Amino acid sequence: QVQLVESGGGLVQAGGSLRLSCAASGISFGYYAMGWYRQAPGEERELVAGISSGSSTHYVNSVKGRFTISRDNAKNMVYLQMNSLKPEDTAVYYCAAGGNINRILSSNINFWGKGTLVTVSS
Repeated sequence: QVQLVESGGGLVQAGGSLRLSCAASGISFGYYAMGWYRQAPGEERELVAGISSGSSTHYVNSVKGRFTISRDNAKNMVYLQMNSLKPEDTAVYYCAAGGNINRILSSNINFWGKGTLVTVSS
């Protein structure tokens, strides 16, 4: 049974930082590309960042220079370090696993987590 469990969300003031974590189980983690998506109220779910099995990274333009995605294959973990947070970053953040990075980037996701809420106050 595949599980992706996110943690680390919460309430933070604008300009602050949060680190999201995703613990994966039930998959051969090292072979999967991983990603973070987010969905704001009334909006569609969108890609935030992706990381390949080889640790190459991809970011949506709105978070470049502020967010960093990383992975620890020994711990089956993927992280999203979020700095200089803005109110428009407020959303539910979802961890995603895909067979390759193209699946992550094209929203063709194999497995989803249940999400963690990030709220950025102004």
